[in-house]
Formats: sequence, structure tokens, C-alpha cells
Amino acid sequence: MNNLFKKGDTKEYFGMVTDSDIATFDSINVHPVLSTFALGRDAEWVCRLFVIDMKELDEEGIGTYLEIYHKGPAFIGETIHYTGNFEELNGNNVICSFKANVGQRLIATGRTGQKILKKEKINHLFNSIRGEGH
Repeated sequence: MNNLFKKGDTKEYFGMVTDSDIATFDSINVHPVLSTFALGRDAEWVCRLFVIDMKELDEEGIGTYLEIYHKGPAFIGETIHYTGNFEELNGNNVICSFKANVGQRLIATGRTGQKILKKEKINHLFNSIRGEGH
């Protein structure tokens, strides 16, 4: 793992709200706006961009937490500007904050945690949980 970043460094991602992103549960559309779970997916992605630059070929990132404060709606067809902020590297734990805006309108803020591990270790952990390899 290479730590190329310092506190306050940023990454950006732009995503357009589509029909598949709206709040839907059990095939029932609750609201025709961006769902919190779709927001979480893209928020984690913008912060994962740091991990992609940091990890070695034999390493991978794995999410450890996602904290979202959903503050306002984003409508179908609107483009959301996600900004990820590098907060800290604690051992192999990458901590980032993020914000999501449509223009000047704040949609969400939050934090993510991702751990960088050797791919072999991740596979071993997954296989041991599945009961394989014993």
C-alpha cells in the first residue's frame, strides 16, 4: 500500500440520477428521487477512488462502514457532484468524508471507511466464513 494522500486531498465523481436509483422497496416506488442506498453506493465509490490509487496489485479495498446524512432530494435527470475528502490513514484503514451536491444544493454528507488488505487474505477470510478450506 502506498499512501499518496494527505488530509484534505479530494476526489470527484459525477453521477446522474436514473430510474434505477429512485427509492423503491418490494417493487413499489416510494419517491421519484434518489434513494439513500443509491446515494451510499456512489458516495462509497468517490471515496474508493483513493483506495484504487493506494493499493498494490496484490491488494484490494474492503468497506468497513458507511455513514450518510441524507439532507435533500435529487431528482431523476439531475447530476450529482460527489466530492470525497481524504481524512486519515490509520494503519491500513482509509477514512474519508464526502459531500454530494446538485449545483449549490446540498444532498448529503457522510464518512466512509475502507481497509486495504492482501487479496489472498480477503479470499482466505471469505472462504473460512463459508466453511471452505477446513
